[in-house]
Amino acid sequence: MKRGNMRGDSDRRRRRSIRLPEYDYSRIGFYSVTICTQNRECLFGEIGDGIMQANAAGQMILKWWRQLPVKFPSIAPDEFGLMPN
Repeated sequence: MKRGNMRGDSDRRRRRSIRLPEYDYSRIGFYSVTICTQNRECLFGEIGDGIMQANAAGQMILKWWRQLPVKFPSIAPDEFGLMPN
């Protein structure tokens, strides 16, 4: 019996990789990561008076961002921006 993902193999998305094939991503360097919520739903707070107002979920993300170097001493997170979605 062939195993597939929970949604079924027909729903599996195929993404084109944007990674450089010749680059060693295990090397020390600066990396930029952008993560968006499904359907870009505003789950982490809202913008009020031009400032991000984090809700409980947004506060949790901020907390764990600050914990990254504690949990993973070999990394040194730099800039971070939390948006509603």
